[in-house]
Amino acid sequence: MILTTTDNIEGHPILDYLGIVSGVSTRMQKAAFTFNMEKYYQSMEDNLNEVKEEAFQQLRDNALKLKANAVVGIKLDIETFPNSAIIIVSITGTAVLLKA
Repeated sequence: MILTTTDNIEGHPILDYLGIVSGVSTRMQKAAFTFNMEKYYQSMEDNLNEVKEEAFQQLRDNALKLKANAVVGIKLDIETFPNSAIIIVSITGTAVLLKA
């Protein structure tokens, strides 16, 4: 499965546009009672990467349900809420069938 932010893939003509697909994932930051800012930022980065991967996996799964072999025009939106330590990742794109 090819995933790209561009609207087309050079050398792979799009045969059919199958629909818009998305993936959304949320996570609440684990409570960490530490005053070490380096550990805090590393923990935030690790959580963000995990949430992003979950959202991308949902995007892939939804595209496969449409029999797509690529998703083009991907847009990624990340929202964090520091007061509640919530991370939300939303990914959308267009599922397409590419010529092999």
